Amino acid sequence: MYREKEITLLEEIKYSLMKPVKQIASKYFYDEKGCRLFDRICNLDDYYLTRTEIKIMQNNINDISLRIPADTRLVELGSGSGIKTKLLLSHLDNVAVYIPVDISQEYLFSSYKLLRNEFVCLPIYPLCSDFTKPFRLPEVNELYSSTTFYFPGSTLGNLTPSEAKILIDHTGNLCGEKGTFLIGVDLIKDYDIIETAYNDREGVTAEFNLNILSNVNNETGADFNERNFRHFAYFNHVESRIEMHLESLRKQEVHLNGDVIHVEKDERILTEYSYKYSVNMLKEIIKDSFYIDKMWSDEHNLFGVFLLRR
Repeated sequence: MYREKEITLLEEIKYSLMKPVKQIASKYFYDEKGCRLFDRICNLDDYYLTRTEIKIMQNNINDISLRIPADTRLVELGSGSGIKTKLLLSHLDNVAVYIPVDISQEYLFSSYKLLRNEFVCLPIYPLCSDFTKPFRLPEVNELYSSTTFYFPGSTLGNLTPSEAKILIDHTGNLCGEKGTFLIGVDLIKDYDIIETAYNDREGVTAEFNLNILSNVNNETGADFNERNFRHFAYFNHVESRIEMHLESLRKQEVHLNGDVIHVEKDERILTEYSYKYSVNMLKEIIKDSFYIDKMWSDEHNLFGVFLLRR
């Protein structure tokens, strides 16, 4: 089974690097080092997203928790470090079971141990999975009255609108009739604010972006050299998304399982896009599975936390 997963990963990366516009999926950012770097990004002055979302959650947690059914099965997509999770778990009424889902096994179980110590009576079932693809929830022993999905951090923006719709529709099916979905969404705003957030002055985002090459090397045996690339990020006005790229500093060859990937000088590898949404754009992609029950935002309308209901 492990070998099947490895082959699939290798072929996926090889296929993406042989496209006319080379790509590496953003999910490969999140090895253990990548997760630590992302935690550092979240604490940067230039990166408004995390602190704004946390403030929205803190200011509105009582209202949020009242709108989520008691005895729910809470499923978190991209569980991360658990800061926002702790806030939510501390205020929800009798969570029946908590299922954190993350692609990084090391990071997932590290977070699990921390939550296990703080919420000693809460049944927790960690699930290591790529939630951008259809997945199955684990069987649990506990009884629950409904299912609530939690998707913080604006990760929805890392998917194209069509991919986001597939994820939301799949989540709706897993939620069932009484399901709710609490989701963080980065809103459209002044472009300078967005671009600064992805080009921080301390260079942590650049390090995070370049680290994806090390993870690909570790996972596939490729021989990318981080020093041959530089971080490049800009806002694509037409698509309403920030784009992160790795720009080649020289003409080079990268070897991947017997294949040679030719990379020209100044050629870019797309590593991430992050769509910025209006409320109407969000309504369009959720309309077949959910409706917006309530939206909470900050005073500058930088970010939105939405409760969706079946």
